[in-house]
Amino acid sequence: FHEETEDVGTLAWQALANAGIMLGVIAVMTGLLVLAYKYRCTKLIHGWLFMSSLMLLFLFSYLYLAEVLKAYNLPMDYITLAIVIWNFGMVGMISIYWKAPLLLQQAYLIFISALMALIFIKYLPDWTTWAVLAVISLWDLFAVLAPFGPLRILVETAQERNEQIFPSLIYSSGMVYALVGMADTEGEAPVAPRRQGRTGSAGAEERAEGEVSAQTRPQGGEDARDGFSDTWVRENDERSRQRSARVSQTGAGPRSGVRTELVEEEEEDKGVKLGLGDFIFYSILVGKASSYGDWNTTLACFVAILIGLCLTLVFLALFRRALPALPISITFGLIFYFLTKEIVTPFCDALSSQQIFI
Repeated sequence: FHEETEDVGTLAWQALANAGIMLGVIAVMTGLLVLAYKYRCTKLIHGWLFMSSLMLLFLFSYLYLAEVLKAYNLPMDYITLAIVIWNFGMVGMISIYWKAPLLLQQAYLIFISALMALIFIKYLPDWTTWAVLAVISLWDLFAVLAPFGPLRILVETAQERNEQIFPSLIYSSGMVYALVGMADTEGEAPVAPRRQGRTGSAGAEERAEGEVSAQTRPQGGEDARDGFSDTWVRENDERSRQRSARVSQTGAGPRSGVRTELVEEEEEDKGVKLGLGDFIFYSILVGKASSYGDWNTTLACFVAILIGLCLTLVFLALFRRALPALPISITFGLIFYFLTKEIVTPFCDALSSQQIFI
């Protein structure tokens, strides 16, 4: 539905219908992804994600770069453009699917999310965009927390197999998850966690790995207190022994380089992990607010997302399990947007017209 009418009721049901259609597509694609992973169709999933990243980094980057050059009337020949797009896309594919500095990988993942958000902002009608943001938050809540939610099944399956979820779906912050120690019981001295778990939040289509199981034993031991199961501890010890063996097998010359590489791998495993779908819908919220040219609403949505992320991290430390990152941030974002648009912006305009400065 293209929302070409001015009737509010018609606009409302068309927006809800569009949101329902989009939610259905997301649910079906997420279900197919979970089924493919459950039955170990990893080649199919890798091919699917590889082709998606390839199109985003090459085709859509070319289209948006052409629009930027056209908007600013900047000349560029096709040979130079092809070289730029080729180098940019290949570095991105290597960063995401092989090995690169964490900051470079983060930059490319954010860029991919922004490209997807630009597509949605460009082609979704206004009312539909806000309805999609509201509906997708409810879906995120169900998919991650429900016992038969697809994203919860995906994370639990990855944990059982001791596998990482595909790198093109996960944004790793690289920040040590230090809030776990703050959730200890009252009266205990704060102890820095000896082991850092993988903590994640789920987004719209695909989400983070590393949920710390909620069924960990409450009794005895530092690991139980920090929310880590015995299975996780054994698997982590096994990985540590394998890393030590790899280091001991190397000669004296390259030993420092190998140790540095292993430390970098461990640092990437630590910290909060965020699903790429979360970034997409965060970008849609901020981008849609900025498309109206009002800096008040844009900054309000940006602050709302940060507040929601902070609250999600607090709940992550308290519950020690994977939590959806969209509901709190998107709810605050929608509330802040409409309140700012209807109250704050008219108030600022009235002050400006009366030459009143606060």
